[in-house]
Amino acid sequence: MALKGMIEPFSEAQVRKTESGAPIISYGLSSYGYDLRVSNEFKVFTNVFNTVVDPKAFDDKSFVDMETDVCIVPPNSFALARSMEYFRIPRDVLTICLGKSTYARCGIIVNVTPFEPEWEGHVTLEISNTTPLPARIYAREGLAQVLFLAGVETCEVSYADRGGKYMHQRGITTPKA
Repeated sequence: MALKGMIEPFSEAQVRKTESGAPIISYGLSSYGYDLRVSNEFKVFTNVFNTVVDPKAFDDKSFVDMETDVCIVPPNSFALARSMEYFRIPRDVLTICLGKSTYARCGIIVNVTPFEPEWEGHVTLEISNTTPLPARIYAREGLAQVLFLAGVETCEVSYADRGGKYMHQRGITTPKA
């Protein structure tokens, strides 16, 4: 399966250091997948306005928007972010996306739904801090690994065929009813 063209920008190898040699959380092509990077755009959950979280009527006041190189996720809270990479999934491929072990070992869970056949866009990433302490998330570094599952045949109905509501998303996309 050729991943080039499915992912932009694409790194053909694992990147573990900055150009100056500083260590980073790795990203790029891995053994059986691709480690995506988180951008510097975040929506951090807040209870300042005491709104109710409702997936059918989501209130954007539940988040504080920020652009930063290091996002601090409050204890027992979460943030939304987006991938730096833009994905174009072929009709005969499904992906599963899981958080990187470096973050998981710190109690930070990355939840992403599967990228369905013919879905396209930036990935909205859900980052949960399950600890009682603030947690750092490093922008422009690896956050999650995408595993690609090739179908034996193409699917009958793709995400594009269904007119999926999260198609072609460019920024951080909150719930749509």
